[in-house]
Amino acid sequence: MESEDATVVQSPCPAKTIVGVRIDGTNYDDACDRITHWATLPTSCYIVAANVHVVMTAYWNRAYREVLSQAALVTPDGMPLVLGLRLLGCADQRRVYGPDLMLAWCDRTARLGLPIYLYGGTPVMLQKLAHHLTTTYPGLIIAGSHAPPFRPLSAEEEAEDRDRIHQSGARVVFVGLGCPKQEQWMARQQGQLQAVMIGVGAAFSFFSGEVTQAPRWMMCWGLEWLYRFSQEPGRLWRRYLINNPAFILLFSWQLLGHKLSHRFVKKPLR
Repeated sequence: MESEDATVVQSPCPAKTIVGVRIDGTNYDDACDRITHWATLPTSCYIVAANVHVVMTAYWNRAYREVLSQAALVTPDGMPLVLGLRLLGCADQRRVYGPDLMLAWCDRTARLGLPIYLYGGTPVMLQKLAHHLTTTYPGLIIAGSHAPPFRPLSAEEEAEDRDRIHQSGARVVFVGLGCPKQEQWMARQQGQLQAVMIGVGAAFSFFSGEVTQAPRWMMCWGLEWLYRFSQEPGRLWRRYLINNPAFILLFSWQLLGHKLSHRFVKKPLR
């Protein structure tokens, strides 16, 4: 269930379910409006940028699917989900890409003065990332950053991290731990960490300069996966060669059912 505060700002298009996961109709302005509202209160909530990998991880893992259902906002991060929303009735839907949402918020909060926190990556990566963001967005307040160890954290360590973030005064926490770890971490902090948490995946790697992004034309054509697969085939082959075909089959079946149900509603039997 979404928090009560998370329903105050209306989305441009009603949320749709794609392969069992709620995907919200939104855009960068709307998402930033929501973040502003929640961060100002403040509200303890989290935002998920969902792509096919996120959706299929939820399909195979019921506990992770529940984590996504608790999110205040689930954006269509990948082009297949954008196309899915359009086919389900959100004709004007555009991509709301996690790394670009991070930049959109940094641009806005550089004017608002709401401090942010960077959680994830490595110390060197965080240093490079902070330099890039503050150079690009003068006035941006980075209240702090922390690179947790890659191993699972104890309850005491998570509590120390929450205390560190609270003491910094940050209102928004960007989380770069990767899927599904970052969503699971945010879900555990909800109700305890008084900040808006936003999972941004590889954004830390991109904006620190440690990993190159796919060209924009490939993103527009939904080919970002191919670019990333060519860079890291050993790590990503299962994600793209198993999850992507499975998603196509599952969503095609869902879409067929959606169209048949609408046909019978419009043309009732006499």
